[in-house]
Amino acid sequence: MSRPAPSKSPTAATQVPAAAQPARPQTMVGAPKGVAEGVLSALRPEPRPADDGRRIVAMLHISAPRDAIPTATSRCDCGRHRSAVGKRRVLALITDHEAHRTACPLRAPQEGRHAS
Repeated sequence: MSRPAPSKSPTAATQVPAAAQPARPQTMVGAPKGVAEGVLSALRPEPRPADDGRRIVAMLHISAPRDAIPTATSRCDCGRHRSAVGKRRVLALITDHEAHRTACPLRAPQEGRHAS
């Protein structure tokens, strides 16, 4: 016996469609939401503290991998940029970088209105 294939359309047609019913008012718990959940509605405090005037002026980067030739780079905001390759030259650059820290115009104590 074979069974008839199911029909995709409804078998009984309705004569008159039912009128739409208005939605029942929902009971609210808590304050109404003005924004989506998870969205911050207030500004967060600044993640970094206020600028106290300190900043990096000069930097010395040394790379000395095991069983390889060492390298170094010395940079300063005053425009000085030096680099060295090899143990002897890297050691000389370290000494030169330390000497520049005392002579740099950006780090030297200032005279006049900024002096304390």
